[in-house]
Amino acid sequence: MTDPYLTGLTLFVLATFLGVVLIGRVPPTLHTPLMSGANAVSGIAVAGAILVGGLDDRLAQILGFLAIVFAMINVVGGYAVTNRMLQMFRKDETPKV
Repeated sequence: MTDPYLTGLTLFVLATFLGVVLIGRVPPTLHTPLMSGANAVSGIAVAGAILVGGLDDRLAQILGFLAIVFAMINVVGGYAVTNRMLQMFRKDETPKV
């Protein structure tokens, strides 16, 4: 039987390499809109982290808490970037003289 921590660590490392390769191939003009939407999807990671944090294992609780913190930073950052992007497309209300 395999160790669940080793399986989780292997999955994490492979997902990290895959993410770096995929994001590295995105053209710069599409990077900000893509990432602001992808960061909002981190809400799914928050839900998973809450489930992991509720386990009886102390290590799982610590890792779950850290996952919640980092995923929420990502979610808030994604919304902030999206808001900043949308501000660029708003028209000025004051007429220029």
